[in-house]
Amino acid sequence: MKNYKLEIEYDGSRYQGWQRLGKGESGNTISNKLLEVIEKLTNEKVELFCGARTEVGVHAHLQTANFKTGANLTPLEVKRYLNRYLPMDIAVLNVEIVPERFHAALNAVSKTYLYRIVTADVPNVFERKYTYYNFRKLDVDAMKQAALLLAGKHDFKNFSTAKRAKSSTREITGIDIYDDGDEIQITITANDFLHNMARLIIGTLIDIGNGNRKADTIDSIFFGSESPAEACDAKGLYLESVTYPKEA
Repeated sequence: MKNYKLEIEYDGSRYQGWQRLGKGESGNTISNKLLEVIEKLTNEKVELFCGARTEVGVHAHLQTANFKTGANLTPLEVKRYLNRYLPMDIAVLNVEIVPERFHAALNAVSKTYLYRIVTADVPNVFERKYTYYNFRKLDVDAMKQAALLLAGKHDFKNFSTAKRAKSSTREITGIDIYDDGDEIQITITANDFLHNMARLIIGTLIDIGNGNRKADTIDSIFFGSESPAEACDAKGLYLESVTYPKEA
């Protein structure tokens, strides 16, 4: 058996996330589109694992996945076949054969998300599907103060819609807010994210930037005396990368 590692980018606009099981099960997912093509290529039923299960409408600049097969294929053959038959809004950037122990989900040590907020006087027509437009300038200083309270290890259960989780403690190792005057970019790196955690954090930061809350509302949300803001619009959110130990 060979273990193939894929690096993928996709436009998540028309998909129900990476995978959608249970009550809202759907075949219109990124993983399902990939599996359809991989199984035609290998003539086998395979399991596909990913570094981060992106949610409905979320994009990826660099998703990582892996699958195992007995088919004797070169990485170039896999890459060319997938890119030939996948929809044009999913692209395989790189394929390599990795050790059998590599697992895209279990070996991940951190994940980074990017959120794009346009604050220019006139929103860009061609970027409207991939950015969130805020109708006024945001108080970036207040957002940065709130970000300091989010950094580090905390129980993020109140920043999640997860029904069950063995543990809701996560560690944000980096959170950066960059403003060039026309666009604000929020970058968050954590050892892992709960369901909707990134979107609820960003929605709350936008609420603070709009002056609807103070920066210290973050502590109140952690303690459960306040609720987070509504989740941010998914169209502005991108999975930037998933990182792994060098030996993985």
